[in-house]
Amino acid sequence: MPAHQDQYVGPRDLTRWESPIGRLLVRFVRPLARWAGPHGALLLLIGIGGGIAAALTAVSAEVYEAVVESDGVAALDRPALDLAVSLRQDGLNAFITGYTNIGGPIGMPILAVSIMVLLAVSRRSWSPVILLPAAAFGSLLMTVAGKDAFGRLRPPVELAVPPYESSPSFPSGHSLNALVIAGVVAYLLVLRQHRKRTRALTIALAILFAVTMGLSRVYLGHHWLTDVLVAWTLGIAWLAVVITVHRLFLTFRLHRAGPRAAAA
Repeated sequence: MPAHQDQYVGPRDLTRWESPIGRLLVRFVRPLARWAGPHGALLLLIGIGGGIAAALTAVSAEVYEAVVESDGVAALDRPALDLAVSLRQDGLNAFITGYTNIGGPIGMPILAVSIMVLLAVSRRSWSPVILLPAAAFGSLLMTVAGKDAFGRLRPPVELAVPPYESSPSFPSGHSLNALVIAGVVAYLLVLRQHRKRTRALTIALAILFAVTMGLSRVYLGHHWLTDVLVAWTLGIAWLAVVITVHRLFLTFRLHRAGPRAAAA
């Protein structure tokens, strides 16, 4: 895995930790990296992070339930659904149904695996092979944990566009998985993009995909708006974990290889 090629995002060196929290994290993880090696530490940290993320998702479901009962953010749910119903047209319904299937249990794995293979082969790197499945597995754990912990009912069937779904509504798996996969792909791409404008376009497209995928779930009446909002929040948190773990991997891989490899 050519780690030195992934070391920079523009002028920023990802192996330099300027914040006190970052330096403390490096100091804490260094013994693990020495014991298990950079690759072993990468897998262990992602596994630990995934377990913690799933547990926090279950806890967030309890907090979310309290918010729903107090009519906080959930007050947006019914107006958002009513707006979606008012905007529906047969042709638009068919288009958005096809689009939302990209983020489903069949479409998203096919898309993710295709991108993973393309990036791995074109770069001759194992980073996509490790990061994309790990990120997807973590988001799946969070989705399952949230649904099992809360079991929120979806919007009424008579207000939804078929095909109907019966699994619990919270959180929106399509929204969570789309944000995580798009985020990791964008991260992998910007690692090798040298122009600031290209990096900005890549990030903008990833955000657009995640946002439109989430809104498609509300439009079709398959999820409440707050299911999507919380999914985005959880997805951003998990994405931050995956990227941080990869930065730690780069740090210990390059430092272990020595100054000559880092300067190559």
